[in-house]
Order: sequence, then structure tokens, then C-alpha cells
Amino acid sequence: MKTVLLTGAAGFIGRHCLAPLLGRGYEVHAVSSRPMPADAASPVRWHQTDLLHPEQVRRLFANVRPTHLLHLAWYTTPGKYWTSHRNLDWVRASVTLMQGFGDHGGQRAVMAGSCAEYDWKFGFCSEQFTPCAPASLYGASKHATRILLDAWSGANGISSAWGRLFFLYGPHEPEGKLVTSVAAELLRDKPAHCTAGNQVRDYLHVTDAAAAFAALLDADVAGPVNIASGMPVTVKTLAEKIAGKLGKPGLLEIGTLPDRAGEPDALYADVGRLRQEVGFRPLFNLDSGIEQTISWVRAAMFSQQDQHEP
Repeated sequence: MKTVLLTGAAGFIGRHCLAPLLGRGYEVHAVSSRPMPADAASPVRWHQTDLLHPEQVRRLFANVRPTHLLHLAWYTTPGKYWTSHRNLDWVRASVTLMQGFGDHGGQRAVMAGSCAEYDWKFGFCSEQFTPCAPASLYGASKHATRILLDAWSGANGISSAWGRLFFLYGPHEPEGKLVTSVAAELLRDKPAHCTAGNQVRDYLHVTDAAAAFAALLDADVAGPVNIASGMPVTVKTLAEKIAGKLGKPGLLEIGTLPDRAGEPDALYADVGRLRQEVGFRPLFNLDSGIEQTISWVRAAMFSQQDQHEP
């Protein structure tokens, strides 16, 4: 029996990993610092655990003894995580997870990295050819964890891989992110303010990102693997697609927000390893993914409205 311990299971990506992991025949043990979500999948076994406390982690591994580890948990509060000292806490927590996993017979570990590890001046990011030169504490902390994972797994005979995430969107997207914030404003018939939007980015629907992680966990591929669409698009084009699908292009106000300092002109992925070695193909293209996300935003807004009505 394949048993996976999934950290960050109630988060943006983690909640979408439950179904593909179950579909691949795993007994899923979901870990979160929060109580089990009300809509949690019934076969999943939930563990409310603070991963920053080593003793709780040791008890968790002694109880579950997983064959596989999918580690997604990290500090990701928007606007704060780039420079927060809590990144260092999560480097330590990740090391504790490695130790606990190895001590209890673990076989394969996959952890979530970030495109923030790359040297952004190159734009196009290849696992093999693009150097890593993180420009933030967040990126450096992820990169350091990847180096430790490689060394630890090699020294202990444990299979491991590192899923390097780019830009995600979709249901349960954190507040303030591009796709859901633009869709929500337009659905309220309010102007949606954007930057000039000339930045080129690589967007992947979160359901596909979760399925990619499940596929990577099930594969024997080692080392870093970009988790992305491989289909670069400008931010402006993405925003215009949202407005067009809602029939409200006149409410989209391009160029009314300043560009963020330090952002690269282009950042997109080589997905050759993901496609050819892992064998993964996304379910959504940009059009179908945006349509599905708009439907989710609309339903979420109606649900909130119903909750506030007497």
C-alpha cells in the first residue's frame, strides 16, 4: 500500500492534490495546522499538526509511517513572504520532515520549489541550463532546501524530486491575485485596475499543478522539475481574456497601477522534463482555465452574499 503524507493539505495547491493522489491509489494522510475543512474528501485521513514543532512532527511520522512525502507547506502570506524571516523557519521544518521521513522507512519525497530560485535575467527557465541566483530570502530559502533535499536523499538512498512552481491561478486563489481579483471586480461591475501588463509570465491552472505534483510523486524522476504550462502570455493579454469572457472590456483599466519594482520583463518555463520524463499533460488551456475560474469566483460571491443575507 502506498501511503503519502501531504503537507499544506488545506492550502491553495494542497486541497487540489487530494483527488489526484487518491486516484493514483494512495492512502492519503493530509497535514494542516488548521482543522479539517468542511468539504474534505472522506477517504482522506486528516492530522492537525504544527510542522514548526519538531516533537509534533516526530509523533506524526511514528503514527503514519508514510512511504511517500509530498511537502507543499510554507509561509506564503501575500506581500510578506518574499522577505520574511519565517522562510528560515520553514527551511528548518523541511529538514525535520526529511529526518522523520527517513527514520520511518520513507521511500520517495517530493517538495515544492519556486521559479524565484532562478536568475531572472534569463527570462526562459530551464532546469538544466538556467542558473539559480535567488534575489529574495524566499527564493534563497527554497533553493537551500532543494540542495539539502538532494544531498540528504542521496546519502540515505531515498528517491526525491523538486517541483519548481511558476504562476498559478484557479479556485481558492489567495486574495489579491490577478485572475480572481480582476474577475471579482468585473462581476461587481466595478473597474478592474491593472499595470501596463507587458510582463510575460507562465500561468498554470492550480488543478493541473496539483495533478502534476501527483504524477511527479508517482514517477522515478529525480531533481528539479518545472511545474508550469510552458505557454508564455503577457499579463495584459490574460486580463483582457478575463474581461472579454465576462463581456466587460470597458471596465478593464490597463496601466492605472504601477509596475512592481524588481519584477523581470519575462519569466516562463521549459516544461520538457514535465512532459517527456514525467509524462504529464495539463487538462486546462488558458481559455478553459479562465472560464472555470470565473465560474468558481461567481459561485463563491453568491455563496458569500447568501451568508450575509438575513
